[in-house]
Amino acid sequence: MALVRGRSSAERPSYWPGYVDALSSLLLVIIFLLSLFMIAQFFLNQEILGRDTALSRLNAQIAELTELLQLERANSEELELSISSLSATLSGVEAERDSLQDQLAGLGDGIADYDSTIAGLETELSEERELSSEAQAQVALLNQQLAALRQQIGALEAALEASELRDTESRTQIADLGRRLNLALAQRVQDLSRYRSDFFGRLREILEGRSDVQVVGDRFVFQSEVLFDAGQAQISTEGQSQISALADAILELETEIPADIPWVLRIDGHTDRRPISTPQFPSNWELSAARAISVAKLLVEQGVSPNRLVAAGFGEYAPLDPADNDEAYRRNRRIEFKLTEA
Repeated sequence: MALVRGRSSAERPSYWPGYVDALSSLLLVIIFLLSLFMIAQFFLNQEILGRDTALSRLNAQIAELTELLQLERANSEELELSISSLSATLSGVEAERDSLQDQLAGLGDGIADYDSTIAGLETELSEERELSSEAQAQVALLNQQLAALRQQIGALEAALEASELRDTESRTQIADLGRRLNLALAQRVQDLSRYRSDFFGRLREILEGRSDVQVVGDRFVFQSEVLFDAGQAQISTEGQSQISALADAILELETEIPADIPWVLRIDGHTDRRPISTPQFPSNWELSAARAISVAKLLVEQGVSPNRLVAAGFGEYAPLDPADNDEAYRRNRRIEFKLTEA
C-alpha cells in the first residue's frame, strides 16, 4: 500500500520551474522597457536643454534688438511695434516651453509619441529662428530709413539757413525802404504844413475883421449863424458869399500844391447840445452832417475838386464850450475847415 502511494507521487509533474522561467522573462521585458524609457527620457532632456540654450540665445538677441531699436528716434513707433511683436513671440515660446515641460511629466505612452513631440519642437525652433531673421531684416530696413531721414533733415537745415539769410537781407532792405519812406512822408508833411500856413494866411486876409470867424488850433471856425438859419441846412445868401471867397482861396491852393502831395479839406458840422427832432432832421447828427454836405456841394459848384473835400457830422458830441448857456450854445454851433492829409 505504501509502495503504491510512493509511485503515484513520483509520476505527478512539477510546475515550479516553468513559473520561474516565465517570471524571469517578464522581469527582463520590464527591465528592457524601463531601459528604453530612461534612454528616451535622457535624449528628451538633452533636447530640452538644447532648446533652453536656443531660447537663451534668442532672448539675448531680442535684448540686443531692443537696445538698437531704442536708439532709433525718428521711427520709434515702428520700433516699438517690432519690440512688442518680438515680446509676444517670446511669450508664446515660453508658454510652449511650459506646455512641453507639462507634457514631459506625462511621458510613458510610447517612443512614437516622443519622436512626434521632438519633431514638433524642431519645427517650432526653426520657425523661431526665421522670426529672428525677419526681425534683423526689419532692423536693417529701419536703419536705412533713419539714414535717409537724417539726410532729409540735413537738407532741410541747409534750406532753412539759406532762407534765414535771405530773410535777413530782406529785413535790411525793408528797414532801408522804411527809413526812406519816413523821410519822404516827413518831407510831405512839412510841405503840407507850409501850404496850410499859406492857406490860413490867405483866409485871414479874406475874413479879416469878422468876429464870427475864428482860428482854433489848425482849423478855421465859422459860427453856424453866419451860414445857416436856425434849424436849417440850406446856406443863406450871406453865407454863400463867404463860401465863395473860401472857394477862391481853395482853388488857388489847388494850383500851388504839387499833385503828389495827398491833401483834403475836411468840413466838420457841429451843433449845440439842445436836441432837435423834425421830419427832415431826426437828430443833431443829421443836421450837422447835412450842413457840412451843403458847404461841400457849394464849394464843388464854385469849382473845387470833389476829391479834395470831406464832409463829416459830429452833432453835439464835440463841443468847444461845455457850459450850459446861450453863449456856449452859440460857440458850439459851428462849421470847421481843416486842411489835412488824405
